Amino acid sequence: MKLIFLIITISANLFFIQAKEYKLSSPDQKIKVIIQTNDEILFSVLYNNQVVIRPSVISMQLDGMEPLSVKVKKTVTRTVNEVIHPTVATKNAIIPDHFNELKIAFRDNYNIIFRAYDDGISYRFQTSFNKEITVLDEKGAFVFAGDYPIYFPKETSFFSHNEREYIYTSLNELEKDEFCSLPALIAPEKGPKILITESDISDYPGMWLSASGSNGLNAIFPKAAAEEKQKNDRNVPVVKRENYLAKTVGKRDFPWRVFIMVEKDGDLIESEMVYRLAKPNQLDDISWIKPGKVAWDWWNALNIYGVDFKSGVNTSTYKYFIDFAAEFGLEYIVLDEGWYKLGDLMTLNPEIDMEEICSYGESKNVGIILWVVWKTLDDQLEESLNQFKEWGVKGIKVDFMQRDDVWMVNYYTRIAKEAAKRKLLVDYHGAYKPSGLRRTYPNVITREGVKGLENCKWSADITPEHNLTIPFIRMVAGPMDYTPGAMVNKNPKNYSISFTSPMSMGTRLHQMAMYVVYESPLQMLADNPSNYYKEEECTKFISKVPVTWDETKVLDAKISDYVLIARRKGKDWFLAAMTDDHERELVVDLSFLGSGNHSMEMFSDGINAGRHASDYKKEALTVTSNDKLTIRLAKGGGWVARIK
Repeated sequence: MKLIFLIITISANLFFIQAKEYKLSSPDQKIKVIIQTNDEILFSVLYNNQVVIRPSVISMQLDGMEPLSVKVKKTVTRTVNEVIHPTVATKNAIIPDHFNELKIAFRDNYNIIFRAYDDGISYRFQTSFNKEITVLDEKGAFVFAGDYPIYFPKETSFFSHNEREYIYTSLNELEKDEFCSLPALIAPEKGPKILITESDISDYPGMWLSASGSNGLNAIFPKAAAEEKQKNDRNVPVVKRENYLAKTVGKRDFPWRVFIMVEKDGDLIESEMVYRLAKPNQLDDISWIKPGKVAWDWWNALNIYGVDFKSGVNTSTYKYFIDFAAEFGLEYIVLDEGWYKLGDLMTLNPEIDMEEICSYGESKNVGIILWVVWKTLDDQLEESLNQFKEWGVKGIKVDFMQRDDVWMVNYYTRIAKEAAKRKLLVDYHGAYKPSGLRRTYPNVITREGVKGLENCKWSADITPEHNLTIPFIRMVAGPMDYTPGAMVNKNPKNYSISFTSPMSMGTRLHQMAMYVVYESPLQMLADNPSNYYKEEECTKFISKVPVTWDETKVLDAKISDYVLIARRKGKDWFLAAMTDDHERELVVDLSFLGSGNHSMEMFSDGINAGRHASDYKKEALTVTSNDKLTIRLAKGGGWVARIK
């Protein structure tokens, strides 16, 4: 990390400061935060001198203490302008980290820190007690300046995969106490979009939001588990809770409460705020962390064809997957459910020879990632991870946690550490949203927590509109293992549900564009290798799309409607567009290119894609930075290009 400049200004007083109001602005002065400390602590936010968050109460209640004092001892302000070089460059190889900060120190051994960036604000509590503390509750009563529209990922229980559709409604149309997981997006017609999430969760539960009924949302948290009930190998819900959120160390930082504020929809996708706020990398050796693409077995139900062996969960089938991965330069394959006897990671399916599979993968330069149920992994942690290392496995896909109470949050960190000791990547499924753990332990390379393509196996929920909503909300928090790549594509009128032979809604190019639009440093090819062989021209293109990027530019975008994005890797640019269920024309301004001529390989929706969703057209052309291309997208369509 290179420090460009660091200015620290300390304003201290041995006696209580009498001022009751403190102000903080973003570096560009667009955002202003006002903190009031009268009988309680409130903050409000102005954007371009327009109030967007009205005075909102924040507090923390510790066991054995009155509510923490609001008497101020001193304040400390600083301005930081650094650059971060991420271990895994999901959006950009260099991340500017420019903010103004105000720390308010209170009488009862605690602080509140506010930061203002050009793209939002955040705050966190800090305590400095020389003993363990019990946090009974944390209050965040966020009041907005009006009955703003909201994209609300409604939940019905704290026991959830956090794979939700985003209900577009308004704050006051929500029933009081309806609640949602994060991120959630406030979307005023005038003024900035406000995405609410969190970063740097450690030894503390995740934050959720409930409707207040008066232009507001309240922070809510799952209390610590007092009693669990294991229903099978994977589902372990909490059936009784304690009266506290966490028992934790007294000297610590609490999670950042994050409010990303941007005027342009596309700036949501470009935001790196969650990553900036996370604790820096804690691993000494990161040389082995290798992003890449993955041939995935479960979505396509291992239904390969045109082979002379019986397909299924067996060694021959996985060697076929390895051959496919090697031919197209994919770094990994996943062995999903079926390779071990459920409930016992040490007992393999008799049709699986893991040593042979791993050895064969090694000979083809293809790594093996193993799916595991979280509870079975926890029960057999040492012996199973040691066995995986001995086999030469490269990563684990940990599934079905469905919780973010304090114990489960700590489980994520514990697995990240134990996996890193054995040089294993981690992909969390059945997971809560990303909150910066990927920066702290960069072997945590991606996660689910998104309603993705797997849902096509049992529903018609994965619509083009849904696919154009998640990049602006869920993906802002971090990479998402949506698992794109369907080669059987249908329009809504001829889409059908099949668990073993699934298809996608929208065009072929809608799926291909996801490889540029959707961020995941471990990116799946979800369909059947036999289908990919049959569609070799498309497969060759998506297999060459990088999974990490040096630079990201959103050229044009509107939440839930369309996106046009450009990402650079080295000297090459990859561009993609996606649309909802409306046909569109978009203009691609290539002025970001360097001088001279550039060769472009371009895939577009075919002229008949509106009737036959798999129809596409491939073209090659020469372009310059002076060019503006008009592209046409079919309903549920897409477009993708590579510029050399």
